[in-house]
Amino acid sequence: MVVETLTDSPVVTDVNHDTTTLAELQNRIEQLEKKSEKAPDTNCLNLLVFGAHRDRLLAAFVMATGAAACGMEVKMFFTFWATSALKKGGPQFGKKSIVERAFGWMLPSSLRGTKLSNMDMYGLGRVLMDREMKKKNIADLDTLIKTAAELGVIIRICEMSMQLMGIRREELIDYPGIEYCGVAKFVDEAATANTTLFI
Repeated sequence: MVVETLTDSPVVTDVNHDTTTLAELQNRIEQLEKKSEKAPDTNCLNLLVFGAHRDRLLAAFVMATGAAACGMEVKMFFTFWATSALKKGGPQFGKKSIVERAFGWMLPSSLRGTKLSNMDMYGLGRVLMDREMKKKNIADLDTLIKTAAELGVIIRICEMSMQLMGIRREELIDYPGIEYCGVAKFVDEAATANTTLFI
């Protein structure tokens, strides 16, 4: 590689006889530096929680609390059916359309109302699983959510899903620092995280 400075703008000539000005090289270096600044953060985990089945919620919160306990920054984004699983139960809040009320009747009204994705057996599977978890000292969803809050796991809820299903903020669980956002926020977080999981 030879640098020629006979002109006002220094030119770099490589072995293939391509010429590049020093300004172009500096521009390329700046672009590479910007890309390296946006490199994925290996200490960050994003979980996109889509399903409202109890076993999937358990898996999501086990991963979230485990990663947070290891010092990772964990963010959970609840969308569509998973949004209804975060309701605290009780009567539906505020004026709602018939379709919104139907969503409220057909979807879980709380974590306790969630079903298993397999072997639910009209609720018998849930009873058996709860009994086994208690016998084997495995944390239930309520305990895992409390632990997640203590470890600083961030829960974000999709505003579009809430609007679609007529879920009001007042109907959701009390969780410190719960946030409401759109998909753009999730995409931005996913772009800067090393790991994003869809559950």
